[in-house]
Amino acid sequence: MDAVVFDLDGVLVDSERMWDEVRQAFAAAHGGRWLPDSTRAMQGMSTPEWASYLVTEVGVELTPEETAAGVVQEMASRYAEHAPVIDGAVEAVRAVAARYPVAIASSSPPVLIKAFLVATDLTALVPVALSSEQTGAGKPAPDVYLAAARALGVDPTACAAVEDSTNGLRAALAAGMTVYAVPNPHFPPDPAVLTDVTVVNSIAELPAALG
Repeated sequence: MDAVVFDLDGVLVDSERMWDEVRQAFAAAHGGRWLPDSTRAMQGMSTPEWASYLVTEVGVELTPEETAAGVVQEMASRYAEHAPVIDGAVEAVRAVAARYPVAIASSSPPVLIKAFLVATDLTALVPVALSSEQTGAGKPAPDVYLAAARALGVDPTACAAVEDSTNGLRAALAAGMTVYAVPNPHFPPDPAVLTDVTVVNSIAELPAALG
């Protein structure tokens, strides 16, 4: 193994519920109607993808660009008040970065990835931090993981990926990486996907699991 690539939401920050809450409130305020599968459908989507989904499927009465701007602004405000860092996440990244080059490959927009790195003082330890909106299709497509491996200068098959959601796990597997799952307790991944990965109970256990 030559490098480790982390997802952000649900792995390093407890933000999946925050995203869901903000999107639902935004949709309700702008004429949308939440669908039973909307929450899971948007997990892993890039910003342009979920903004389009909110307009075309949920019925938000704005343009996708206006929708994306409104939701991301609210998320940024919440991060500024308190970045919801998962217990043990910063320590895990530091421990892994002491042994391997590390990257972040996230569906979050760049502004939120940067906010996390600044809030946790990890900027210098994470030389590559990419959003799927910068690299092509969102998860479960492997684009952001492949781009992270290229930026690190390593073969994706020599990378470990750390994920929590069904679409994220599928993206990392599609990239050919060795995948470690930290299952999100609020949005558990598909058990069928977990058969193809190594499961750890918490992000704090990851450094030991990597051997």
